Amino acid sequence: MLPRYLQKGDTIAIISTARKVSIEDIYPAVELFKSWGLDVLLAPNLFEADNQFAGTDEERASDLIWAFENIQIKAIICARGGYGSARLLQKFDHQILKANPKWLVGFSDVTVLLSLLHKCQIPSIHGIMPLLFKENDAGNSLQSLKDTLFGRPIAIEIHSNLLNRTGNASGILVGGNLSILNNLIGTEADINTKGKILFLEDLDEYLYHIDRMMLHLKLAGKLKDIAGLILGHFSDMKDNTIPFGKTAYQIIADAVSEYNFPICYGFPVGHQFDNMALKVGIMAHLSVDEPKVIFTQ
Repeated sequence: MLPRYLQKGDTIAIISTARKVSIEDIYPAVELFKSWGLDVLLAPNLFEADNQFAGTDEERASDLIWAFENIQIKAIICARGGYGSARLLQKFDHQILKANPKWLVGFSDVTVLLSLLHKCQIPSIHGIMPLLFKENDAGNSLQSLKDTLFGRPIAIEIHSNLLNRTGNASGILVGGNLSILNNLIGTEADINTKGKILFLEDLDEYLYHIDRMMLHLKLAGKLKDIAGLILGHFSDMKDNTIPFGKTAYQIIADAVSEYNFPICYGFPVGHQFDNMALKVGIMAHLSVDEPKVIFTQ
């Protein structure tokens, strides 16, 4: 069920399914969306607070339901990540999503919702969120999000990485935050990766955690039958007093060494300034060559 792409004059909604936000956090995004020709609605509970969360689980779930059921709203923008989206999985009837397909944007903790929407056969957008709009170096990510919301094709070309494995792959794109995807295994938002292009990114993890999570993906059968693998930013990695001895990319390379699918490292997606918008649940094409990598959707 492909949601309609946006047009000038459409209305979008900003919600938060995870950590709390303030009006100061959101104001730059509201102004930018208006400059794109969009009307903006703020969720009824957007500025509520329940300790670190943007309101109680019930309030955040209510905002998600409100945004999907409101026929005026054509796309839903998650304000930020942090932690909390998984707490909503059993707080609402997922048929509401299927009955009202529309674009939802987010990344990091919002990987929960991107995966759930994929299970409901609704595409979504992995992209920059309003909390980060005010960053001075977010320009390319913002333009990428605008282009994607308004239906322009995605074409990303980057230089090759020495760890890359060359080849071509086509398949539905799935993925997101490595930690979240691991936590979703065995849940109602667990994704099927067979025959698909999988992309991964993460932030602020110990290196041995990366090794443990990649092992978990392998043991759960999430890696053996994928069409291709894209590795985005693995930012602010941490190590123990006794070093693990490998970088995050080297750990991942070891974990997938027995497979033959093409692999791209250093893709511009994740917790850094170049977080290009990607459409989860949509066919993608990946060409990994020695001089360059080309990704299209």
